[in-house]
Parts: sequence; C-alpha cells; structure tokens
Amino acid sequence: MIGMFSAPLLVLALGVAATAEGPPRVTSESTEYCASLTARLAGMPAARREPSRSLAAEGTRLCGSGHPQAGIAKLRRAVKAAKAEAP
Repeated sequence: MIGMFSAPLLVLALGVAATAEGPPRVTSESTEYCASLTARLAGMPAARREPSRSLAAEGTRLCGSGHPQAGIAKLRRAVKAAKAEAP
C-alpha cells in the first residue's frame, strides 16, 4: 500500500520543486562563454573594485590559458561579488 502512493508523491514533489526553481539555465564551458562573462563584468561599475577585479583577472587568465571551466567559475564569482557590491 505504501509503495502505491510513494511514486505519485515523488513525481508531484519533483514537479513542485522544478517550478519553484524556474527554468533551467544552460551554459557552456567554452571560451565564448568566458568572453560573454567578461563583457558582462565590463558593464558593471562594481566590477572595478575588489574582490571582483582580481577574480575577473584570474578568470580571464584561466580562460586564456586553456582552462575555461576554472576560468568560468572565477568569472561567475566575480559577477556575484559585483552584484553584491552594487548600490
């Protein structure tokens, strides 16, 4: 009897969780995405201050040296820090 109710409840719970989070965001680990994040940071005034500035510099360096996954992680942290510092 318990097994009969668990599958529909699980499906319902997953459906509710998916709608609460919004649509999934698709990203790629490529140099093009590195450039996109770098351009996004360039338009943010808070990106010129620390820690955003050093994170962005390190991310750009990593992307340029063939490590886009690590570079993107740093660039995302820079964007997050710049958003947190924005007035």
